[in-house]
Amino acid sequence: MKYVLVTGGVVSGLGKGVTASSIGLLLKACGLRVTSIKIDPYLNTDAGTMSPFEHGEVFVLDDGGEVDLDLGNYERFLDIKLTRDHNITTGKIYQASWFISIPSVIDKERRGDYLGKTVQVVPHITDAIQEWIERVAMIPVDGKSGSPDVCVIELGGTIGDIESMPFIEALGQFSYRVGTGNFCLIHVSLVPVLNVVGEQKTKPTQHSVRQLRGLGLTPHILTCRSTTALEENVKVKVSQFCHVSAENIITLHDVPNIWHIPLLLRDQKAHEAILKVLNLLGKAGKPALDEWISRAEKCDKLHEPVHIAMVGKYTGLSDSYLSVIKALVHASVSHGKKLFVDWVPASDLEVATAKENPDAYKAAWKLLKGADGVLVPGGFGDRGVQGKILAAKYARENRVPFLGICLGMQIAVIDFARSVLGLKDANSTEFDPNTKNPCVIFMPEGSKTQMGGTMRLGSRRTIFHVLDCKSAKLYGTRNFIDERHRHRYEVNPDMVARLEKAGLSFTGKDETGRRMEIVELPNHPYFVGVQFHPEFKSRPGKPSPLFLGLIAAACGELDVALHSCGSQRTVTNGTVNGPTKLKFRNATPAKCTKGLPDGVYSNGNGNGIYL
Repeated sequence: MKYVLVTGGVVSGLGKGVTASSIGLLLKACGLRVTSIKIDPYLNTDAGTMSPFEHGEVFVLDDGGEVDLDLGNYERFLDIKLTRDHNITTGKIYQASWFISIPSVIDKERRGDYLGKTVQVVPHITDAIQEWIERVAMIPVDGKSGSPDVCVIELGGTIGDIESMPFIEALGQFSYRVGTGNFCLIHVSLVPVLNVVGEQKTKPTQHSVRQLRGLGLTPHILTCRSTTALEENVKVKVSQFCHVSAENIITLHDVPNIWHIPLLLRDQKAHEAILKVLNLLGKAGKPALDEWISRAEKCDKLHEPVHIAMVGKYTGLSDSYLSVIKALVHASVSHGKKLFVDWVPASDLEVATAKENPDAYKAAWKLLKGADGVLVPGGFGDRGVQGKILAAKYARENRVPFLGICLGMQIAVIDFARSVLGLKDANSTEFDPNTKNPCVIFMPEGSKTQMGGTMRLGSRRTIFHVLDCKSAKLYGTRNFIDERHRHRYEVNPDMVARLEKAGLSFTGKDETGRRMEIVELPNHPYFVGVQFHPEFKSRPGKPSPLFLGLIAAACGELDVALHSCGSQRTVTNGTVNGPTKLKFRNATPAKCTKGLPDGVYSNGNGNGIYL
């Protein structure tokens, strides 16, 4: 087994996750089997109980693991399926939970495994970290038998953080444990440009590498983040002061979209440098990236826009909905449209905001009404819920394409019960425990005392009860699909009959037939709500069917898309196999606003954000 460790210095947010994913993709393109591990030094057992404002979205795996969003990047770039054990945290190392398959240090101490010795950070914690890495690295993640060839490990945080010290010590020991030729360290650093002098400054990188060396790790390759490509004299300076050969100094400058990052690495022969350190030059071939190049170039050339209003609670931080955004990008690029995400804070749509902040209220409704489609993603808590209900009502009444995910599906049901059934107090027991008309209820098997790891998590089967519906057709008219879940509340099965009699159609249910998974309005252009999270299985070359449907409907081309999905796509158990090949001809797009700058997505304030 070969190991590639990616660390970061100077500041956080440099893009270690995308860099690690791109390195993995590049090695995979060379014909190697690649797996990934993310180390998060925080004390939490997993990411499940953290607010998105703290750490971005919680990514959910097939096995129900609630993990760091970087594992989503790994899965999307490498098209693999990871497990919860591929995300290592300090909490897991010290005190594992019931759902962790590897015993923790405290578990071993309680069992007496250490034979009465004093349990210490070195060697017991550091040994546990190394053993975890070695064990998990051997797990096949690409659907084939046998162990991967290379494991890419990303160390979260920044070099020098107190909480990461045990991991740095363990990784230093690990480099000697696996031996020369089996371990490659890539350090991601920052080379800023000061506007005053306009010069690329290397001092932050010099200090970062010096600190890394002082902790027992020596980088083989430096990837330098900067706004522009490093000048040759700057490369020479970094090489001299950091003791890394000039050909191993890689520039990662700003690009139109992140799909160019693997191409940047390839153009600078980063794969050759890595393969040389790992003694794999004879085994690996030249990187085959034709499909990836085509997709990146296609994304750059898109001009015809489509606007999707994202109505959510955490719109102040786009990473809160990272997988949703990526799924929208996958679908829009596949469909040949340039995506603009209009961020609509759900609470700004509410009547209370009209009195407290009229300008924010008007701006939110202007964005919603100007969008070609509406998406309400998942979330927890009652803040902004009334605004989400209003957004669903607007989309339903005005025949605007709508996709509701998890909570987004639940609020769509609540709106229907209030507006169509006339149940004015219809609600979820999450927001009103005493409501007389509970449309959404707490799941019987859930826990109200233990928050972490107790939701309905991971891949679950959905059976289509209606095949002549939009969602089933988008999935290739299969009898069932497998998608990932993360929820505590569900549509009240006792109200389903009344809702369906009034016009709602619950087209997908779980295997018992009691749990609602997909809801549609048959006579609406595209009004779909799902209890699962389809964004977690979307891939650049295999867009999520439901996101494809939303984008197609937003551009007035859903009928053509449905026909293409039925005739050109191969779907097995809800997973799309092979690259999506959708062609749309002789279709007239719906109202798509023009005049916005290329390469940006519009947010709620009218400013451009790069994704």
